[in-house]
Amino acid sequence: MKYFELICIAYLKTDIPFKSSFEIISKYISFSMAQEESLKSLHYKENVFKHYNFGNFYPIEKKQIYKKGNSYQFTIRSLDEKFIDTLSKTLRANIDNPNFLVVETHKKTIKQFFISELYSATPVIVSSSNSLYWSMDTDGDILKLQKQLNENLKKKYQSFYDESIDEEQNFIQLLEIKNRYPQSIYMKKGNKEIRFFGNKFRIVPHEDEVSQKLAFVALACGLGEKNSFGGGFCLSKGLR
Repeated sequence: MKYFELICIAYLKTDIPFKSSFEIISKYISFSMAQEESLKSLHYKENVFKHYNFGNFYPIEKKQIYKKGNSYQFTIRSLDEKFIDTLSKTLRANIDNPNFLVVETHKKTIKQFFISELYSATPVIVSSSNSLYWSMDTDGDILKLQKQLNENLKKKYQSFYDESIDEEQNFIQLLEIKNRYPQSIYMKKGNKEIRFFGNKFRIVPHEDEVSQKLAFVALACGLGEKNSFGGGFCLSKGLR
């Protein structure tokens, strides 16, 4: 197994508040996908796994405003190498975007390695039958949360590799919730603001082969839902 990473250097044309940053990056990626015929159909498909995710601008600004005239880095990951290769070209061609311009891209190939811990750098969003999204206050069922995270990764794996994966146990050995209050990703649909509620997790995966595969998929595609909006982007500790 491998995943592919695109390190993007973005030059900001205007100040971007942290609250708007997920939407702005997501729309920049979506527009860039729509410029290439091979990615356009994926962009417009709904309710399918797109097998990519992205992290927010880095470094983080203390006042939560990314400054006009500065350059920041953000990262896109995918299991699909062709997706990354095509996007590296179309991202830099998006010169008319009013918010920022990608001026450099650097591709990295990451081979599967042993993952000892996962950390969610962006909110992990999980649907809940009791409310719109899972949280300790509205749901609180940790076992159900773990099951949904596990099932979501299995489906991502199976849809990309077109093969089933059968586990004897949930890939999560330990899950720790790091936030005191729900975290948010904001998007706009027309004139309506949409708020996705999520959480920050520290996860210790099991050491067996299947659990490690699912943990690797979490790094490659994101943990939980709304990954193409920036949800569930993860960092890791492990042996490479």
